[in-house]
Amino acid sequence: MFAKVDTFGLTGLNAFSVTVESSTEKGTPDFRITGLGDASIQESRQRVIAAMENSDFSTAKLRVVVNLYPADIKKSGSSYDLPILISVLTALGDICPPKEGDVFIGELSLSGDLSGTAGVLPMVAAAKEKGFKRVFLPYINVKEASLVRGIEIYGIHNIRELSSFLSGSTVLIPAEPYVPKTEDYFDSADFSDVKGQENIKSAVQTAAAGFHNILMIGPPGSGKSMIAKRIAGVLPTMTFEESIETTSVYSVAGLLDSRSPFITRRPFRPVSHTASGVGIVGGGKIPSPGEISLANNGVMFLDELPEFRRDVLETLRQPLEDRKVVITRASGKTSYPCKTMLVAAMNPCPCGNYGSSNPCACSEGAIAKYLGKISRPVLDRIDIQIEVSAVNYNQLREKAGTLCSAEIRENIEKAREIQKDRFKGTDILFNSEIPPSRLTEFCPLNEQAESFLRSVFDTLGLSARAYDRIMKVARTAADIDGSEIIEKKHISRAVMYRTLDRKYWKS
Repeated sequence: MFAKVDTFGLTGLNAFSVTVESSTEKGTPDFRITGLGDASIQESRQRVIAAMENSDFSTAKLRVVVNLYPADIKKSGSSYDLPILISVLTALGDICPPKEGDVFIGELSLSGDLSGTAGVLPMVAAAKEKGFKRVFLPYINVKEASLVRGIEIYGIHNIRELSSFLSGSTVLIPAEPYVPKTEDYFDSADFSDVKGQENIKSAVQTAAAGFHNILMIGPPGSGKSMIAKRIAGVLPTMTFEESIETTSVYSVAGLLDSRSPFITRRPFRPVSHTASGVGIVGGGKIPSPGEISLANNGVMFLDELPEFRRDVLETLRQPLEDRKVVITRASGKTSYPCKTMLVAAMNPCPCGNYGSSNPCACSEGAIAKYLGKISRPVLDRIDIQIEVSAVNYNQLREKAGTLCSAEIRENIEKAREIQKDRFKGTDILFNSEIPPSRLTEFCPLNEQAESFLRSVFDTLGLSARAYDRIMKVARTAADIDGSEIIEKKHISRAVMYRTLDRKYWKS
């Protein structure tokens, strides 16, 4: 007997169609799986046989061959358990054949119950795009799957329930589309808690409005970490497309909350300096997303930046430039999005007092070694570099006159609306994403700004990348001021944010 059912596999966020074929015949008892499956798929044999026995299905002594088509694509994961079982039971004649247009996704427990499966959202989205009508998957994944409109989602508790439905003896109702609850965007961490540092808040406002990377340098206790932890709360509201993309990354990583599986708040991912390159950019035998992709459309915070290994920081160069991570293995390439705002903080030297009013106890060699852990190419990819000074007593005691998160976010949302209109009909969302080929189109300068930028470029010996990033930051500064034309003051502000490397990273 022969049967086949449809399912989907994953490579990164890219889902691909897989046909699970089963053939049974008399002969020496055997159960083989072909089709370039990894160890977890080969282990499906034991899970499927145990699930059949514990669900009162006969495990007749037959020769069973299961093929995962196409056989030239590497497949991994436990989501193939359910389609393998359905195809085998159909070939044995123990259940009614599924309808054309049905898709099965899910991991089996030995009891025959279905367990939660990672990566459901991109697989269901691909099934809908390819014209499939119904998807059967673990009940715990129903909310996540029902974010995809236009396809029927059936949550299944166990294979007995699914068998009864396919035979017509039980009625199952498709899941209602999941509607995420509206949540308060702000939390208890507010910028009003940050005393003084108004110039830093202005820089953060510019960075958040254009989604620019930012580095804060200052002595311990000046408020760098405190500021960083409040940035995600003032970023523009996520669009539905951004939420779906970020939710898909968390789905693949298996990090979604089944009770509330739709990410509507921009992620904030603080990363320990002990993290490896794989932990930050992703990888592994089965490539999984790293912190920079888990922070997609949000913030990745690297505190004490020079404490990270230099080779780890160097792995960020390509993702920060291309806004995606490409992981190459012998079996092929996997890519993950990382439209991420990098927020970094650091002391100016090992003791933290270099350049401040307090005496520095570090030698010039120690300072050079400390700062040398951050290369020029990495610095070049950070649009805004700002010095954070220690606050004085009067600033700590002040009660009024400080910007709060609501005010900052209102300014950012206004700038965001300007960018929406500007980039309508393109794939660009923020000023930081403007490609070099379109800088002239989107960043018009008046004569004074043009003349000032030319003199700065020649005087400071800026690189082409530095020029591009100054233009993008100036574009955001102009948007905050409500100006379509970039003026000299906007260029001046952008240049000011690019000069710290000449103070600390001297040739």
